[in-house]
Parts: sequence; structure tokens; C-alpha cells
Amino acid sequence: MDRLHNQILLLFSIPIYAVIIPLEILISNFGGLKYYSLKETLVNIYLNALNTGLDILLRFLIGLNLLNFFYQYHVSIQWNVFAYWAVLLLGEDLLFWLEHYVDHHCRLFWAVHVTHHSSAEYNLTTGFRSSVFMPVYNYLYFIPLVLLGFRPLDVVFMFSVTQIYGTLVHTQAVLKLPHWIEYIFVTPSHHRVHHACNIPYLDRNMGMVFIIWDRLFNTFTAESPEEKPHYGIRAPIGNPYHPVNIVTHEWKNIGKDLIKETSLKNKWNYLFKPPGWSHDGSTKTSAQLQSEYNENK
Repeated sequence: MDRLHNQILLLFSIPIYAVIIPLEILISNFGGLKYYSLKETLVNIYLNALNTGLDILLRFLIGLNLLNFFYQYHVSIQWNVFAYWAVLLLGEDLLFWLEHYVDHHCRLFWAVHVTHHSSAEYNLTTGFRSSVFMPVYNYLYFIPLVLLGFRPLDVVFMFSVTQIYGTLVHTQAVLKLPHWIEYIFVTPSHHRVHHACNIPYLDRNMGMVFIIWDRLFNTFTAESPEEKPHYGIRAPIGNPYHPVNIVTHEWKNIGKDLIKETSLKNKWNYLFKPPGWSHDGSTKTSAQLQSEYNENK
């Protein structure tokens, strides 16, 4: 990434580390709100370090090379400066929504993404609780952007900018924002729903910056005063502080399901059906749980 891109990213990210997170910690501690614990915060930092190291390695070895390869075949569109960056922002956020949707609805990718959801706490450092192996495949989703003429460096830069925004919505300290903001943008309220393991909130609010995609594709649910979010995942993961288990626990579960199954169709389904799918109904997907929940209301 060029020097100007790096300077902009530093301008936006340093206040998060230097001001906003310490402020939330102070609010949490002095208000007796218990947003933070030392163990969970250290796990969040550890997972972010793993993700960042892998991302730096793959960004230059694979990610940019992959995008540069497809950029050779881009169509020529005459963008003005404003339209270029506005369309890039919208397009990148839409493709992130798609990636995020797949991560939640295909168990193979959920095994990667689940680490981001596995904390029972929810605070700004949860935003750093990265899906460690996501850099292996997330650049594939950006190929349509470079084919439309967006420079690979600009695509990667925009993704980094939107990730900064995505970090800021991981907070309980901000309640509802003005209605027009809540209607267009992902807000802390929307993203609390996304991280909650309450049945009505499962697999909802997938956007990073704009909530309009969720409204458009029927994956939006508003935070309700009657349904206080409970954070984490519904399936037990064993030792949540083990440095290997926290990353690999769902892979282990997939392996157990594949070993015990003789049917190739069921093996395939255990990999690619939504998390919770089972051939005998012993476990249930989010959609099945929500259907039962709505029937019993």
C-alpha cells in the first residue's frame, strides 16, 4: 500500500488504540459494567496478532498478485474522483456482506469465522478478535471490483478503512443513534444483534458499514428492549482460552462428523450446509431454531 494510504489508515486507527478503547475501559471499570476481562482481552489481542501476521504475508504474496492478475482484464470506465471512491465503498461493502453471509451459512467457512463470535464479552477489542484464516480467501471476493477498473491497492485500502469502521461498532457504550443513521449505517445497536446468540438474533445484520444490504436481502433484525443480547456462540467449544483450541475447535467438530459418517452426501452436507445441520436432527441450524422459536411464541 502506498504512503498516502498508510498515512490515512494511521490517522483513523491511532485514536482507536490511544483514546477510544482506553475510554471504554474506564467507562466499564468505573461504571461497574464489566465489559472487559483480562483473559478475554488477551485472547482478542492474540487472535488479532495471528490474523494480522497471516494477512500481511498473504496480502503481498497472494492477495495483491491475484487482484493485479485480474486487473489486466478490467473494463474501462471513466469515473470522476467522487464516483470512483463512492462506488468502491458501496461495492466493497456489498461484497463483504456476501462474504459474511457465506461465512455464516456454510459450515466450512463458519469454522474460520467462528473465532470472531466465540467471546462471551462484547467490547471494542472484540472487533480485533479476528477470523484467523480469513486472509486465505477473502481477496477472492474483491475480484469483481478490479474487473470494474478499481486499482487493487485502492480495493485493499478501502477494505482496511471499512474494517476500522467495523471495529468501532463493537461497543455496548453507545445505545441508539438518530433514526436516519440507524436506517442507513451499521451501528453498535445493529452489530450487538449480530454478535448475540439469542435465537431471534442469529445470523442477522451482516453488513460492515451499511445496513441497507441487510434490509434489502431480508437479514436485518433490530435490537429489541425485550430481547437483551447475550454474546458468544451456542455450541460449547471446550477450553475457550487454549491458544490452539480457540482457533481450531470447529474444525475438530467437523472432523468428528466426517469420520462417523459413511454417506458421501452427508459428509458433503456436514461441510457445506449451514452450521448446526445434522442428518438426524440431533443439532439444528439457526433457521430451524428460529422457525421453532416463532412457532412457540
